[in-house]
Amino acid sequence: MLSIDWKPVKKDALPLYRQIYLYIRDKIRSGQWPANSHLPAQRLLAARLGVNRSTLCTALDELRADGYLKSRQGSGIIVSDAAWPELSAASRSWNERLSTDAYLSNQPMVQRINDLEFDPAMIRLGTGELSPELFPNEELRTLIRETAPKISSFGYQEPQGLLYLREQISQHLKKSGIHVPPAGILIVSGALQALQLICFGLLAPRDAMFVERPSYLLSLKLFRSLQLHFSELPMTNDGLSLESLYLQQKKRRHALLYTIPSFHNPTGALMPLTQRQKLLSFCQEARLPIIEDDVYRDLWLDECPPPTLKSLDTGNLVLYISSLSKTIGPGLRLGWIVGPEPIIRRLADLKMQHDYGSSTLSQWVAAEWLRQDLESQHLNRLRSHLRARRALALDCLQRDFSDIAEWQTPKGGFYIWLHLNTPVSMHQLFKAACKKNILLNPGTIYDSLSNQHLRISYAYASPQELENGLAILAELLHDRSCK
Repeated sequence: MLSIDWKPVKKDALPLYRQIYLYIRDKIRSGQWPANSHLPAQRLLAARLGVNRSTLCTALDELRADGYLKSRQGSGIIVSDAAWPELSAASRSWNERLSTDAYLSNQPMVQRINDLEFDPAMIRLGTGELSPELFPNEELRTLIRETAPKISSFGYQEPQGLLYLREQISQHLKKSGIHVPPAGILIVSGALQALQLICFGLLAPRDAMFVERPSYLLSLKLFRSLQLHFSELPMTNDGLSLESLYLQQKKRRHALLYTIPSFHNPTGALMPLTQRQKLLSFCQEARLPIIEDDVYRDLWLDECPPPTLKSLDTGNLVLYISSLSKTIGPGLRLGWIVGPEPIIRRLADLKMQHDYGSSTLSQWVAAEWLRQDLESQHLNRLRSHLRARRALALDCLQRDFSDIAEWQTPKGGFYIWLHLNTPVSMHQLFKAACKKNILLNPGTIYDSLSNQHLRISYAYASPQELENGLAILAELLHDRSCK
């Protein structure tokens, strides 16, 4: 049975039946709902969508009339073969594989964002990476030239990664109060691969896992493909809701908790020290392991964040993830996991099965970057640029959004979690913005019910683009057609 992870916006100018029509049509067109897939029964489908059956029937009638759906005696409503394009026999064979694929596709909006991010005409107001002009390009070019003669071989490295790099990371982590030998470190191709390895290697299907809501993890369908059960913990200005955690853990034992305590993605929230201590104390008592995603930690703008959960952990309960993607540039594809040595060896074995190790060149460059402490010099310059961009973004918001939205000033990271005073159709707003060459990251990516939020990044768009883009966005939001 097909899953439904969306509801129409009742205040949208677009009729409810039309919103449902477009949602189902796009699911079919994108290949997420293959031919002969069964829709839920009408009563159940109407309940999930939050509409009455007459509204649903109007949408389904139009979908049948346009060839997207058909009714079959005893089988209810199914996706029509005719909805799929006519293909050659060989192509149709590949097409049939889509219905047996073990991994779900990205949300259509995420796929669209991934495509449009490479369009130079777009002003990227939500992109979660540094602007290329903020990369330490000259330092990296020099470092690559100086490092090349030191690389004796471009062959595979040992399963946990280049020992020289793990030694440098071990020294680097001491600045954050984390004392770990190289044997407790695994080199990965970025934090995303770290999460994949942990979920593939340490969780079983139908395991329950705590995640924050909204959360970066909820934007990725890959983790839904593992048949994990996500228990979502509401976010506050101080991080995840401990009260919700206490209640849900009493009802059902969970396998893991995933959190971004420092400059959360997408909300920008920073978890205070007292909250971290309470969280760790509860998880130790409940024997609930924690995945601490700390990729934004070094991007503090006002003052150093509180100690990491890992540095406070006395029971080896925390798996710690970080990377160089947010500070140097994502192209290096370099990150690391810190944890108990048996867990690290297990994940290293799994990584060898996935890709046989991260890039040797990237590992050598990262090792020299950390050994020469180029990170500290670069971060001082980077923070100065990000402070100026944050100030500009906040000025623009105060000027153009004070009557339609609320926000908190982030203390670090890339993001402002913009809360709109009234719900809007994120689908319509996204389309309208794209027509104006503005690329948004709507809140629905990170929380399917979040039709009042946008993730605004001040790290990617140039200052001029940021100012122009926010002004255009404000005009669109003042235009009632998106509401």
